[in-house]
Amino acid sequence: PQRLCSMKIESVPLFRSKKETLLFSTGVLLLFLVSLALEYSDYRHLVRFDDAVIRATVLQQYEKRKADRNYFVLKLRSNEGATFYMSADPSLRDLSGYGVTVRIRTEAIGFIAYLKGFFAHGYIERMDRALTANYRWARRIETQHNDPQTGALFAALFTATPLPPAIRERIGALGISHLLAISGFHIGLLSLLLFWVLRYPYGWVQSRHGKRDLFMVSAAVMAGYVSFLQMPPSVLRAFAMMLIGFWFYDRGIRVRSFASLLIAAALLIALWPRLLFSVGFWLSAAGVFYIFLFLQRFEGRGKVFTFIGLHAWVYLMMLPFALTLFGVFSLWHPFSVFWTMLFIPFYPLALLLHLLGMGGVLDVPVEALLNMPVETATVKLGTVFLAVWIGLSLLVLKSETVKRLLPYLAAAVLVSAVYQVA
Repeated sequence: PQRLCSMKIESVPLFRSKKETLLFSTGVLLLFLVSLALEYSDYRHLVRFDDAVIRATVLQQYEKRKADRNYFVLKLRSNEGATFYMSADPSLRDLSGYGVTVRIRTEAIGFIAYLKGFFAHGYIERMDRALTANYRWARRIETQHNDPQTGALFAALFTATPLPPAIRERIGALGISHLLAISGFHIGLLSLLLFWVLRYPYGWVQSRHGKRDLFMVSAAVMAGYVSFLQMPPSVLRAFAMMLIGFWFYDRGIRVRSFASLLIAAALLIALWPRLLFSVGFWLSAAGVFYIFLFLQRFEGRGKVFTFIGLHAWVYLMMLPFALTLFGVFSLWHPFSVFWTMLFIPFYPLALLLHLLGMGGVLDVPVEALLNMPVETATVKLGTVFLAVWIGLSLLVLKSETVKRLLPYLAAAVLVSAVYQVA
């Protein structure tokens, strides 16, 4: 009996036969077609006339200059979930976080553009008087800081409000954009924190379904947080993947497998077809892929090696994506590995201090980070290189040789980028 109790229960694959795989694939395809049909119905409703009146929320407002003319660009999300852009007069006050009623021209909007996000010609007919809940909290967070940039940074960290362009460029050069855009990393940290906090009180009434009960409570709290943030795609995607991951775990299905990642991604796309055109979604999926690859290759190593090595590994593996898509690099960029490790204790501490109204305690280190002298350079790899990189990454699943060579190629990319900046 003692030997049986010490035995480790092995996880099982989700599908045990080709028939089960075919049935699941057919179900996902049907779900995708239904979701796509619903999206198309909303699209047809939008474009049935030459102009349409839409209820939307202004996500961001920023200034642009073209042909010696300044104007504002508004990024909006309709109540149906469509993201679109409009130009506005430079005299318009900041509408970020306000609900608006807009009238737009629809004759040039195609279905693919509707899914990806489109630019529309139109104007604002009416504006709500009150900010949305997350923007109201963003303003409260900002009041805890003397420096507007620091306030905006913490507001973005906890309420998913967009960062001003100047701060966005600065953190991009430092390689820490992923720390400020709420995603799976943040949802995971908050969920683990909730699980840990609730674990001890729950011990008094613990049942045999303890982990399941704690997860359900944590998931309910996180669902409220996602709703509070107005369900941005990156956060919704991360929350859905967390639910799918726990569902796998609860049923003894292998969570840390490439097949599970593929299944989760397929389910998410089937539910939200817009994710097909979301760069953030594919970057998130790539990040999880490389995490699984690291854990598979270095299984059984010590906790310290795994903690440090995983962060360095993910940075190297994701660097070709960052340089191809954004192309901004500095000598501080590789240090994002250390910023990411420090962020793990920093994030819950910052959350606690802001809940207590003491967020200004962290101003000094954050302002020092934002005001560091950073020289940037444009380092573009090109889409052909990225396509080759993705192909090699997938080939790792079949080739041990490629698996060994891939980190060396990533290190060569880093050395090349450093050389171009230095």
